[in-house]
Amino acid sequence: MSTSTIASARRNTELGLIVMAAVITTSAYVLASLAQDATIPARVVPFLVITLGLLLVAHIANRVLAKGAEPRLLPLAAFLHGIGYVMIARLDQDLAGLQATWTFVAILAYIGVLVFVPDTRRLARWNWWFLGIAIILLLLPLVPGLGRSIGGARIWVSIGPINFQPGEFAKVLLALFFAGYLADKREVIADGVRIGPIRLPELRHLLPIAIAWGFAVMIMVAQKDLGSSLLFFTLFVVMLWVSTGKVAYLVTGFMLFAVAAVSAWMLFDHVQTRVSIWLDPWPDYEGTGYQPIQAMFAFANGGVDGTGIGLGSPTKIPAVQNDFIFAAIGEEFGLLGATAVLLAFVLLIGAGLRVAIRSERPYETLLATGLTTILGVQAFIIIGGVVRLVPLTGITLPFVSYGGSSLVANYVLLALLVRMSDMTARRLGEVPDELSFGERLERRMARRRQRTQTVAPASGERGLPV
Repeated sequence: MSTSTIASARRNTELGLIVMAAVITTSAYVLASLAQDATIPARVVPFLVITLGLLLVAHIANRVLAKGAEPRLLPLAAFLHGIGYVMIARLDQDLAGLQATWTFVAILAYIGVLVFVPDTRRLARWNWWFLGIAIILLLLPLVPGLGRSIGGARIWVSIGPINFQPGEFAKVLLALFFAGYLADKREVIADGVRIGPIRLPELRHLLPIAIAWGFAVMIMVAQKDLGSSLLFFTLFVVMLWVSTGKVAYLVTGFMLFAVAAVSAWMLFDHVQTRVSIWLDPWPDYEGTGYQPIQAMFAFANGGVDGTGIGLGSPTKIPAVQNDFIFAAIGEEFGLLGATAVLLAFVLLIGAGLRVAIRSERPYETLLATGLTTILGVQAFIIIGGVVRLVPLTGITLPFVSYGGSSLVANYVLLALLVRMSDMTARRLGEVPDELSFGERLERRMARRRQRTQTVAPASGERGLPV
């Protein structure tokens, strides 16, 4: 099979899966509206144009900018995004309008990454800048006048009418920094020095990344954002383990996590409250236990096949469009629908890890692993909290929960995975190794800069530098 045929087959597969996701999403949207007023909504056309049309634009961008990309990444994100949007629209039409606006911004960001990042390896030279920007973003909510505390966690920033969570973008930047630093220092960190039967990394090599991780976690603890703290901790441990291949780092990381968890429970009242609610929410049914108890009622009410979309009572759960949207899905779509969402996340994580495995370059392998870890751990933390597998933390479900900053950050993350999968396909000869649109644009701009650096010669004189 020729390389052009392979590229075309991948994009056609992607288009077919996107159309399937669009059919599911549109059907759910119509059923939700029929359940409310028994009429097909007039706004179904704007819904198709704005939300599903934007996903089609993203597919066209893949055809032009990333012909060899993994064909399952975008459709799985489209399915999760579509289901989430339907639930948000069913819960609150005003929020649905805002989410549609953020969808537009997210797809622009997705296309922008594909255009301006033709080669992810070039990002490695900016890894210290990424760390600096990430630290600034994490500190923003603590700035008086900018930061806002919602739900007990000070993780929001308000600039005029715009509210966003800078930590959502910081997680991607930290993954970029960890990948760049560990790809450069992985050998010296893995070798280290031997102390008896144990081999430890040299402190001077491990210290910069440990400080970066520790600083991020301390900021999250100060902001009472324990979910992001756990996310950054897991990201650090997993990427350190993958870069060195030492299981000892993974075991040590889990031991440190256990110590940190016990210490947090002993030092912070809000941690004790969340653990108590996790163990037994019933003593405080009308207070802090009300939200998880209503979520349990929602799952019980949904049963195996659900109440039917639009026929449940998910609005009884406070902040259902954010932290507890999975409970709303479980009630109205039932166990089958909730399992479908879980399987979509599993397949998305599998596709991301496939990108990491196929890449033979350390930086791309580490970056793809880190980005996929973010998606997987974040989904596990919030879904596990809703079903009471782990204590509840206030983070969003990727692509599903309401939230503009989360949606934009996750589409940027997705675009980086798409770009790396396309680079691998071109390097392995699976698709034509031609210059991408971004590379052609970059070369055109370089030629233009070169022409403007010399003054046109006059009457036989040589041109002089400007």
